Amino acid sequence: MTRIDDTPPAWDERTQLTTFLDYARDTARAKCDGVSAENARKALLPGSPLMTMSGLINHLRWVEYYWFQVVFLGEEDRGPWTDEDPDREMRVAVDFPLSQLLDEYAEQSAGYRELVARSGLEDRAQRAVRDGLRVDLRWILLHLTEETARHNGHLDILREMLDGTTGG
Repeated sequence: MTRIDDTPPAWDERTQLTTFLDYARDTARAKCDGVSAENARKALLPGSPLMTMSGLINHLRWVEYYWFQVVFLGEEDRGPWTDEDPDREMRVAVDFPLSQLLDEYAEQSAGYRELVARSGLEDRAQRAVRDGLRVDLRWILLHLTEETARHNGHLDILREMLDGTTGG
């Protein structure tokens, strides 16, 4: 498994925040290196039938979409989830090759890197998240880093259960 170094090329706040988010993204992708299409669709945890490697990658992709496009930019929510099926992005992921999900996640991440580069860390989201609170871009970057890192732990567990691969 390969991934980028987590040492930022500069020590300003923006570079540190974006480096850690990219590091977490790259770690998620690295956890999937060499996973077969069949294994990517396997749900191994009895209490979490939607937790597959494909499901987690698709979830990460759609979580970024939600926070950047829906909350920060205020666009209409066109995510795959519904009130009846709030975890649909994880359920439908098994219908797509893992390689496609990874490519879409990488392409989308590149676009969000550009969005972040042209926005101020203090810029407020167009939509409130709760109680009228409009978070800033800094908070969104921190939240996405936490979310991605947490799910990297899930990917790590699934990968070890699938084929014994650890680390990375």
